Amino acid sequence: MSDAESENTESHALAVADRPLVLVVDDDDGIRDALRDLLDDAGFATLGARHGLEALNVLGALTTAPAFILLDLMMPVMDGWAFCASRVKDPTLSEIPVIAISAATISESDRPRGVDAFLPKPFDADEFARFADRLTGRDGSAQRAPGLMH
Repeated sequence: MSDAESENTESHALAVADRPLVLVVDDDDGIRDALRDLLDDAGFATLGARHGLEALNVLGALTTAPAFILLDLMMPVMDGWAFCASRVKDPTLSEIPVIAISAATISESDRPRGVDAFLPKPFDADEFARFADRLTGRDGSAQRAPGLMH
């Protein structure tokens, strides 16, 4: 197990008791940390991964699935498209909603299969926090909200 996986698993065990877990996957340390801080401030527990392969390893080490995955599409090692292609082959992972994020303009037809929503970077932090609450039902709705942001 890598240091990142060990740290993520320990963070998960300590933080998840009463907060929905979100896996944040982005190769840019600053962006990943900022997204984790934003979600932490909004009441979510978070784990981070630097690319799709690390995300798959982190997911494999978890005993509880995250509420959703926030996934950058443009990354080294394993990009968002390759991660999604691997994810849809696993029935357990394919149940986890994915919000794809990217600074690039990507048409709906070019987005990876299995993405529930797309968020262009940069995005409004407050709007994203409200969206995350709707997606997890924390806003009082029982509905999951895939596809609400394009």
